[in-house]
Amino acid sequence: MIVSVHIADLGPRRGAATVRRRPLPGEVPGLAYAETVISAPITDKLLPSPDLGRVGLIAAWEEETALEEFCASHQLGRRLAAGWQVRLQPLRVSGAWPQMPGLPERPLAVEDEEPVAVLTLGRPRLTRLLPFLRSAAAAEADATREPEMLASAGLAHPPRLVSTFTIWRSAAAMKDYSYRQAGAHQAAVRADRERPYHHESAFIRFRPLSSRGRWDGRDPLAGILPAAQAAA
Repeated sequence: MIVSVHIADLGPRRGAATVRRRPLPGEVPGLAYAETVISAPITDKLLPSPDLGRVGLIAAWEEETALEEFCASHQLGRRLAAGWQVRLQPLRVSGAWPQMPGLPERPLAVEDEEPVAVLTLGRPRLTRLLPFLRSAAAAEADATREPEMLASAGLAHPPRLVSTFTIWRSAAAMKDYSYRQAGAHQAAVRADRERPYHHESAFIRFRPLSSRGRWDGRDPLAGILPAAQAAA
């Protein structure tokens, strides 16, 4: 299985139409999971302002040829081709996301110097939404100060999904941020364990396999992945 994340600037009108309906497994060959999302910047604000014209897709595929066919022939795939896309190998899962089958049951090895991406997924409990937003704002404020974080976005499809997506220059830098005991991220983890913010949630680490297109005028993995992979 591979996972793809797509981000594209389509404008508010086309963006709203794009997010309204997600592709479903069974309708798209080789698709195992998909969620359309709107994007917001990762900041220290309690409620970052969403960019209604910037939309995305989080998807899992049985094989890469299915993703290639989707990008080439499906209306949504062609629409998102105007933006940026990354293909990812899942390496480690904390928590669970049953809707995304095929995630590794055991962590896969990654070298400290390798780039990694992290996707967090949560189905929020409305009664815990305000405490979640407070702890998330503190953790995201810390993340924005990390020089080794190459790109980031908040992704959501309210009310069923809240998500963040980050890309790191190295696994070592990502782990230093994530596991820093005095940091806001670990404080949020501890608070969630005491009284969960979500009905279900997952923290998934990935190895970037290839990327293409532009996100804010650049490919954040250009010069990080081998040139052939970054242009794939």
